[in-house]
Amino acid sequence: MTKINVGIVGGAGYTGGELIRVLINHPNVDIKFVHSRSHAGSFISDVHTDLLGDTVLKFVDSFHYKCDVVFLCVGHGESKKIISEFENVVKIIDLSQDFRIHSDTTRSFVYGLPELNKEHISKAKNIANPGCFATSIQLALLPLAQQNLLQYDIHISCTTGSTGAGQSLNENSHFSWRQNNLSIYKAFTHQHLAEIKKSVNQLQPNFKNELIMIPQRGAFARGILACITIKNTKSIEQLIELYKSYYSNHPFVKISDKNIDLKQVVNTNKCLLYLEKHNDQLMIVSVIDNLLKGASGQAVQNMNILFGLDETTGLKLKASAF
Repeated sequence: MTKINVGIVGGAGYTGGELIRVLINHPNVDIKFVHSRSHAGSFISDVHTDLLGDTVLKFVDSFHYKCDVVFLCVGHGESKKIISEFENVVKIIDLSQDFRIHSDTTRSFVYGLPELNKEHISKAKNIANPGCFATSIQLALLPLAQQNLLQYDIHISCTTGSTGAGQSLNENSHFSWRQNNLSIYKAFTHQHLAEIKKSVNQLQPNFKNELIMIPQRGAFARGILACITIKNTKSIEQLIELYKSYYSNHPFVKISDKNIDLKQVVNTNKCLLYLEKHNDQLMIVSVIDNLLKGASGQAVQNMNILFGLDETTGLKLKASAF
């Protein structure tokens, strides 16, 4: 079996750690390097202690290894600075927001939401991995957009775990502040709104209504729960059938007949959706793990599609549930 030679830049953070966890167990992958400026020379398991006994790899301070694909797990704005370091023959999967709206001047990036762009991803060289909030919200809206059913303002209340803020400590991510607490941030202005609108317009070009997004910081480590409401006159039975039909060929999105919660998806690459109606108001609940389907798991899903593998390879992960 031919292995895919993989490199990871920025492997010391949350998304880098999750990516390593998935890839060391991927049957078609050989990790050639994991880069970290701050931890070069250290064992990966000294930083990601959950990997003790699973790998003897060390962090390195160079990008210059022969690879088929490189994952960029660096901070927003950093990918643009280092993209020229890689030869054009190397495929890039970027987990930052740098290329989600606009491609690089020398490289063309495909927006890596498989449930929207699978065919384009399979033919691409470079992938802009979607944002975590964007993933959960887009998956709740795409079936409606495909049928031109987004005709009113969309109201979104969504809550993310503390890992969504990254590892850098600030007053809003400190344990003593976050624990037993709840707060709103970036109301109406969250940076993921641009990519959500772009994807909705890809399926429904005439969508001109408002996306009213109110994000919250939750007192838990990982996961996103998004609750979306919009006016819709179709019956709940028609809408559920519409969603099941749209996602029939997408293995990680499931429509639940019962209300859902985060523990059903944390540690997996799944997105679960639940639909409910009250008069003409449709509610869609969407839950994902922000570090997997919202970041590293989706990046591996994109890699699988890029290299012609079954997209679930290495991603058949089970939620802990309790």
